[in-house]
Order: sequence, then structure tokens, then C-alpha cells
Amino acid sequence: MPDPPAPPAAVQPLFPPPPRTAPVRVVVADDNPVVRAGLTALLSGREDITVVAEAADGREAYEAAVRHRPDVVLLDVRMPGVDGLAALPHLARIARVVMLTYSHEAEIVRAALRGGAGGYLVHGEFTAEELASAVRDITRGRAHLTPTAATAVMTHLYSDATAHAETDSPSLFPATSANLLSQMQPPVGQSMRERERDAGMRSRLSAREAEIMDLIASGMNNQQIAATCFISEKTVKNHINRIFAKLHSASRSEATATWLGTTPGAAHRGVG
Repeated sequence: MPDPPAPPAAVQPLFPPPPRTAPVRVVVADDNPVVRAGLTALLSGREDITVVAEAADGREAYEAAVRHRPDVVLLDVRMPGVDGLAALPHLARIARVVMLTYSHEAEIVRAALRGGAGGYLVHGEFTAEELASAVRDITRGRAHLTPTAATAVMTHLYSDATAHAETDSPSLFPATSANLLSQMQPPVGQSMRERERDAGMRSRLSAREAEIMDLIASGMNNQQIAATCFISEKTVKNHINRIFAKLHSASRSEATATWLGTTPGAAHRGVG
């Protein structure tokens, strides 16, 4: 009896898919456990980003960075014990550091950039997608500054350049900060029309409503939003009802699409 025919050889793809790159490894450092949990939840749901550790102060952040050797450290400024600015120079020798904080004072922004931070994000000035983009881009050497931080840098560069022109004195602002500004990938890295749409959108909501809408867009449920904002779920629901009315939306997905400008024609009609 003849031997059965050999199975056909596997067909090799003409263009094999590129190898998957390892996810960006992140340490989140913030003394507020709710903020830490929220940031971890926002980032961990993405295939290309993983949070390897959390820290409650600068010392814990440094110990976590030494232990896990992350690619990026998200670092708050004001923390008990060793604060973010004190830990920053040590962390910057191990990983890329992005300040992620409520502190928006110009002198703190400048101190952070001098200390080695590769980006500065102020809470309330970025969306979940912009945060993820900042984490990815910082590993490629692209800095991210939210509007308040960018304004602090621009103001100082302008005043420093003016003083230099008048006194012929050397610049007091490090050249690295100017380079950082030239590489900056701001969350407002959009067309003028898109920036006008976003500004018009946010002007329709109160500061608290805009904060809650950002959290809705990040995928948080009412319970998570309540914990993050330190308010009751009933208050969250009241805010959401007002948000839906102002955005002319009937659901969270519709409101999110309108808020992020993914609704067809949203860039032209504002909030619809």
C-alpha cells in the first residue's frame, strides 16, 4: 500500500507582520490614592502601556524606579515627605519623567524642566487620550506641555530674550528647555479650527462639568467619577444630565463622540 502524501508545507506570508514592541512601562507617583488608582485604570487598559508600580511620595517613586526600571514616571509635585521636585533629578537618571500635577505656578513649571522633567501636564487640561499620547511620545523624546505649562515656558523665554537683548547678558534659561519647547507635542497639537472647536465646547460647560466629561470620555463609570471628584453619585448624575443637555446628547457614547470631536461634522458645528 503506497504511503499517504505528505501534508503541504505551510505558506509563509509575503509580508510578515512586524514584531510587537514591548509596552511602555510606567510608574505612577501621587500621594492621593484615588488619583493613583484613576491614572492606573486609564493607562492599564491599553495594550501598549502597562503600569508596573504606584508610589505615594518621591522616596517610594525612586525605590519603585530602581526596582522596576520603568520607561516613564508620572510624578506629582506636592507630596508629603520627599516631594516631586526633590525626587525629580534622581528619577530623571533612571527614566523619562512627566510631571502630572495640579500645581500650575510658573516657577514650579520652570523648576521641573530645569530638574530634568520631559513634560508637564496640569490636571484638567488634558484628556485620557492625550495622557496616553504623552506617555508614548515621551519615550521618543517628544515633550508634552499642557497650556498652562507652555505659557509659563513661553513667558519666561520671552522675558529672558528681552533681557538678553537689552543687557547682552547670557541666558538664564537652560538651552535644553528651548530644545524641549521646539520638540513639544502639546495636547493642542491640532488645527486652528479644532482648537477653536475645543475652546467653544469647553466654554459651554462649567469647570466641574468639563472635568466630569473628561472622566466620562476616559471610560469611568459614575462610581469611579464620584470617587475621583470626591462627590456623591447622585451629584455625578445631576452633572451628567446637565452635560447631556448642553452637548445635545442622549447617551455617554454620544456625548463622548461630541466632546472628542469624533461625531461627523462636529468640528464645524461646535456642540451641535
